[in-house]
Amino acid sequence: MGNGLRGARKSRGWSQERLIREIEEYARRHVTDVAATSSLRVYVSEWENDKRTISDRYAVILRHLLGVTDAELRTAPATFGLSVADGYDDLLARIDSASSVGHSMVKSFNDQTELLRTMDRQMGASGIVDQMTGHLAALEDALNFGVLPETRRPVALALAGAATLAAWQALDTGAVERAWRHYELAKRAAQDADEPMYLAHAMAEQAYVLSEAGRPALGVALVRDAQRTVERRASPRLRAWLYAAEAELCAQAGMSDDCRRALEAAEATIPAGTEDRDPDMLSIFLNGAHLARWNGNVLAMLGDDDAVGSLYGALEVVDPSFVRAQAGLRCDLAYAHLTRGEYDQANTHIRQARLLANRTGSVRQRRRIDRLSTRL
Repeated sequence: MGNGLRGARKSRGWSQERLIREIEEYARRHVTDVAATSSLRVYVSEWENDKRTISDRYAVILRHLLGVTDAELRTAPATFGLSVADGYDDLLARIDSASSVGHSMVKSFNDQTELLRTMDRQMGASGIVDQMTGHLAALEDALNFGVLPETRRPVALALAGAATLAAWQALDTGAVERAWRHYELAKRAAQDADEPMYLAHAMAEQAYVLSEAGRPALGVALVRDAQRTVERRASPRLRAWLYAAEAELCAQAGMSDDCRRALEAAEATIPAGTEDRDPDMLSIFLNGAHLARWNGNVLAMLGDDDAVGSLYGALEVVDPSFVRAQAGLRCDLAYAHLTRGEYDQANTHIRQARLLANRTGSVRQRRRIDRLSTRL
């Protein structure tokens, strides 16, 4: 049935024409074929009036655009014709189910997040939209019907981590509005779990959305607010990550002195050694080598000649399974060489970055590569 599509569309405040434009834009970004505009108008009308079945190919696009599961897309919204008793019975069944979520189930949720993180890192986010959407829905359901704190907190913490990952994936695929909504979900879940580290991480990543939308100064204010939120309760690795994020955003905002101070703070805070995973917060991967890459990226933005050396040092030690990170590093090197007028070296890194970005389907990286290419 198409009423699920109609409900999802209206919940976003979109007209049918807006939905058609979004479908066409998705097709352009993902280099895929869709019907002509006139045919799409017919399709949407017929889908919503149950005169045409939504094909699997278009269902993938619609789920991506509207952030709904396949069941929500193809099924009519729930009716309210049930008796009061039936309504309470259903509610209590959900509450009982949520209360039975124990440590083993929470571990399963976290294991699923970790699997999706690995798939994203190696293959990109575009191919796992459905899995992530379903994962978040299951976590939200468990949290929404949890009653007591001992039931809610571990689920909320798992949701905070998963929603932050989903938000970064959405940003990478160009779904900016969905990324913003996922960050808001992550922040609410972190607050519910009373976990300031997870709240600060979600806030700081959300600052990148503001910066990329053309409000870098507002992004700097948000990442600094994240630092105040967590203060000394943050692990050293998270503090270093927050300082590095502040430095990057300051560079984007043209705040050179603030940027250098934040870089110095990050370098003074990062734990020694090669370990990169924060045991207190598994979303954070950062060690001295990673920070060197970040440092090189920021220095390149400032036009500093030291950027190239830092970036080549990071290239030598980058984990080969971090495909998107490698693409970003190649972009950083291209930017640094362009700043120095070294166009042949820049072109080499741009070509390699494009190959890596195409492997992961990263819209965000491809946009950056296109901007760099115009400077050759």
